[in-house]
Amino acid sequence: MYWPALRPFGRGKTEVATAEDDPFGSFRREMDRLFDSFGREFGWPASGRAGVLAPSIDVSETDNEIRIEAELPGVEQKDVEVVVADNLLTIKGEKKSEKEEKKKDYHLVERSYGGFARSITLPFAAEPDKAKASFKNGVLTITLPKPPEVKAKSRKIAVQAA
Repeated sequence: MYWPALRPFGRGKTEVATAEDDPFGSFRREMDRLFDSFGREFGWPASGRAGVLAPSIDVSETDNEIRIEAELPGVEQKDVEVVVADNLLTIKGEKKSEKEEKKKDYHLVERSYGGFARSITLPFAAEPDKAKASFKNGVLTITLPKPPEVKAKSRKIAVQAA
């Protein structure tokens, strides 16, 4: 990140401040680490934007469809939403966790909540009524069939030795 030279010395010069000159750089890095560690408690890497969790995904493609698998450990099916609009697929939801411990001399209740979202740009405009989604053992599987016009445009080309 480049900061214009706002220091009292160097006025009139066209110097550009370096990352070492950024007085808030260290603070930003610490905040990023804090949010990343929070995300790891939910089992997901942070998306790079503070406070937004992004589940890990695998995308595979065949001649007929695109298949997306998202890992959502500890999330219930009722807390997941999948939206397809034109060529954008969005997976969002919320993870809730509650732990209660009762002993003779104390009562402890811990709760944690966290929202997540992940959008994927598709190489074609998907037909929402033909999309399928299933949820099993913390893995969300979404299958999007390719439209006929997309299938017609692709063709395998034989590779020959030179």
